[in-house]
Amino acid sequence: MTILRVALLQLAAHGAHQTANRDKGTDACRQAAAMHADIALFPEMWNIGYTFFDRDTPGAHAAWAAQAISADDDFVTHFQALARDLNMAIAITYLETWPGSPRNTVALIGRHGDIALTYAKVHTCDFDLESALTPGDDFYVCTLDTVRGEVRVGAMICMDREFPESARILMLKGAEIILIPNACDMETNRTGQLQTRAYENMTGVALANYADARMNGHSVAFDGIAFTRDEKSRNTLVIEAGEREGVFLAEFDIHLLREYRQREIWGNAFRKPSCYGLLTAPDVAPPFVRASARR
Repeated sequence: MTILRVALLQLAAHGAHQTANRDKGTDACRQAAAMHADIALFPEMWNIGYTFFDRDTPGAHAAWAAQAISADDDFVTHFQALARDLNMAIAITYLETWPGSPRNTVALIGRHGDIALTYAKVHTCDFDLESALTPGDDFYVCTLDTVRGEVRVGAMICMDREFPESARILMLKGAEIILIPNACDMETNRTGQLQTRAYENMTGVALANYADARMNGHSVAFDGIAFTRDEKSRNTLVIEAGEREGVFLAEFDIHLLREYRQREIWGNAFRKPSCYGLLTAPDVAPPFVRASARR
């Protein structure tokens, strides 16, 4: 494995029109394959364009939940067939049917059409309409077989990046690259936050955001390699898109990343986990008490 290419599909959705979103996503994947991408990454909850419901409209919640699909739905199996056809992995996102209430999910489909990893958003935005979602309960990493070789890939979704624990656990599970479907404005603080996640874990990160009027694009990737072999600081930015729609290619030098991880001090090299017990304590003290928070 030398260069891994991740296509950031910065698209505007057709609202909750799943067929239109499927077709538009198909065209974007074909464009990514023509750019020799190894992975095509969608923004968050693509099948319904990250749409929700009006709390004050009777029946709106039920109608929204009825749009959830399972992993064997035609929407997902369509992208499995497309991955086989294009010989390219596809990280497709959707509102997933689930007991009780739906989940916000990404399925990483390998280039042979198999689902290599399924992840549901752990840090749902419980202060907003995402409180209607069932949160995921773990983070996952898989070995992805690409035409250029194997790479260890993990996933988190949007607000997961707000918590250092998300990327940290993925690093501890072996992730070399973290894929991040997104649906919010990517401004300087969030972009800097993502750069920090890459730096402190020595992982590549790739984020795909929406380009429609509700979001602002700026899909971004960082390679996590903060210093050269002679310890000179370097910019870890791989690519940052503007606000327009498009397919933007992020190239990661996996060979260089692996060399860097073997010699540098971050990641899991010098951690002191025996001192971190408080990180898993469920108690919350002021000023951080929030009535809507789920533990």
